[in-house]
Amino acid sequence: MKLASLKNGSRDGRLVVVSRDLTRYTDASFLVPTLQAALDNWARLAPHLEAMAESLETGAVPSVRFHEHDAHSPLPRAYQWADGSAYVNHVELVRRARGAKMPESFWTEPLMYQGGSDAFLPPRDAIVMADEAWGIDLEAEVAVIVDDVPMGATVDEARSAIRLVMLVNDVSLRGLIPAELEKGFGFFQSKPSSAFSPVAVTPDELGDAWDGGRVRLPLSVELNGKPFGRADAGVDMTFDFPQLIAHAAKTRPLGAGAIIGSGTVSNKLDGGPGRPIAAGGVGYSCIAEQRMVEAIEAGAAKTPFLRFGDTVRIEMKDRSGHSIFGAIEQTVRRAGEQEGQ
Repeated sequence: MKLASLKNGSRDGRLVVVSRDLTRYTDASFLVPTLQAALDNWARLAPHLEAMAESLETGAVPSVRFHEHDAHSPLPRAYQWADGSAYVNHVELVRRARGAKMPESFWTEPLMYQGGSDAFLPPRDAIVMADEAWGIDLEAEVAVIVDDVPMGATVDEARSAIRLVMLVNDVSLRGLIPAELEKGFGFFQSKPSSAFSPVAVTPDELGDAWDGGRVRLPLSVELNGKPFGRADAGVDMTFDFPQLIAHAAKTRPLGAGAIIGSGTVSNKLDGGPGRPIAAGGVGYSCIAEQRMVEAIEAGAAKTPFLRFGDTVRIEMKDRSGHSIFGAIEQTVRRAGEQEGQ
């Protein structure tokens, strides 16, 4: 089943069921108005939504053309957005680039930060920023949406709570991060609104690419129409989603609709840092990682962070080449400028 929230002028959008090929949708708002409302009563409502999804595939219900530009993030806002750093290769590169030793605990306990969840970006809306000097970066990730998770949940309990899977662009402002971390109080201004894929899918839609804890498919990233990243989300993931969820629930319960992110998808190459696609590697899921590798290998980073006018596209396709979640495609725009200027 694939679900989306269409923009309708409200804060939370209108829930629709989308066809497997992402071409059509049928309205679900007469049954339940929003995705959050569906998650709040998933056991009762999910079977009805699944039946609608099957009817949509057979043409048994009215349908309308689905346009990804009309979609908001599946949850336009959420009660909880916690982003992990499951690909420890990424963390290791960050620290290595600045000459810092990585604690051994990073391999045994996930890193996680609590992001702002009151206003996510629609997947095709601009990333609006005031200053390029803030170091605007993309971070291509996978995320899951969970049902209620009790405090102290086991990994198996966490696994059974996963309801939906989607993609993320966790926008980061690299130029603001160091000063915030030096204060010892974590991210805030350096982590503005994130965007999620046009649709969220139930794990069964992924077939054998879903192993119960990770998605074993490449995550495609393009920058200004050129290949930038093809890292496999199922490779080098030190902590899978059940482990991340259990970690998040160690000291608190998670409410239905909480979003847990994987962190930047990152692959090693022959045991060392990855390489650009043009150099025979799978590229990167954020610009910072490419800059880190440049600094390690050449002594200085040369790839710039995002500039006004740059366009990022994040997508994942199945093994037949069909888009699963639709695409996050965003252009960076200066605050105060209208689109098209």
